[in-house]
Amino acid sequence: MLEIDTIEEAAARVASASRIMVVGSSGAGKSTLSRYIAAHRDLDYVSIDRDVRWISGWAQRGRDEQHRILQEIVSRDRWVLDGSNPSTFEMRLPRTQLVIWMRLPRVSCMMGVAKRVARHYGTVRPEMADGCREKLPDMEFLGYIWHFEKRHAPVFIRNFDLYGPDVPIFQVKSRAQASALLDLIGAAH
Repeated sequence: MLEIDTIEEAAARVASASRIMVVGSSGAGKSTLSRYIAAHRDLDYVSIDRDVRWISGWAQRGRDEQHRILQEIVSRDRWVLDGSNPSTFEMRLPRTQLVIWMRLPRVSCMMGVAKRVARHYGTVRPEMADGCREKLPDMEFLGYIWHFEKRHAPVFIRNFDLYGPDVPIFQVKSRAQASALLDLIGAAH
């Protein structure tokens, strides 16, 4: 894993990259950061949830269709991909120039989901597919967040090493750090 150590270096990489993946647990702030980067860099914002995985009524597209759509997206020249499913890192990482890993503590992620539900309950968030109204999280979803670091971080690291060993990765570990990164990106543009 090729790690970026400073926020300043991460912001400089954002300024020059044209294909960026933003990954991490639900509630970490992936979509907020992704949309901000896309807007400031004039890159296409792609939500894996909205554009690849889900269709109306919380139904999932078939795996083959998801892969076809994602392959078409990653073949483009300019994008910010918001989504964590490591089963598609094999397709995404070889085309990625920078990964931002939203690696916030699980309590921060739980609070992020609570704020998201409070803001969007019963409506469709901008990063979700039409007809996928925000609902109260169930225990399975909360468990996914709570155990994310233990269960999923090792899979991320393994996939980073397998499919993108030369792709620089910046780990955002707090809301303050995310805010500082946003400030630097905004100041650069």
